[in-house]
Amino acid sequence: MVSSRMTVAALLMALSVSACASSKKLDTFDLTSASPAVTSPRKQGRQILIAAPSALKALDGENVVVRSGPNSISYLKGAQWADRLPNIVQSRLVQAFESTHRLGGVGRPGDGLAIDYQVISEIRTFDIDASAGETAVVEIAVKVLNDKNGTVRSSRVFRSTSPVGGGAGNASYIAALDRAFDNTTSDIVTWTLSVI
Repeated sequence: MVSSRMTVAALLMALSVSACASSKKLDTFDLTSASPAVTSPRKQGRQILIAAPSALKALDGENVVVRSGPNSISYLKGAQWADRLPNIVQSRLVQAFESTHRLGGVGRPGDGLAIDYQVISEIRTFDIDASAGETAVVEIAVKVLNDKNGTVRSSRVFRSTSPVGGGAGNASYIAALDRAFDNTTSDIVTWTLSVI
């Protein structure tokens, strides 16, 4: 009886140790907010809404995507985004537009702003392309929609790349993605302000 209790206790201890080992914490990363150098005049009183970007399932989560071939993807081992990628992109776009001080207001759905234009985006690529010598690639398609009449004012696809450098490790991959995203965001903000 005592030996069976000891056996059960030993098994429980072994299981708890293996559970701790298998639930190793992932490195968690965020993106920085771009501060675009915008020279366009202030859009007096204009308010824009930044909709949550759409994305395919592989990009609509917390995994960092690595593309090893044209039709093959995997995820960066031991790394994750701090939130779903579309949520992070939306938040950083809002911050980038706000930092220009060129608009009357910038908001998300539910903020209660009287909107003039919507910025609708789709994350098409946000990954490390391992087939091209480890390059970060960010591609975001954007439409500017006139909220008063529902017509698309203009649309464009923005793409930026950045080589992975600065040593090994997950941080160097994320830094490259952050640089590519920063360039893409700056271009999106500058272009949007020029068309509204």
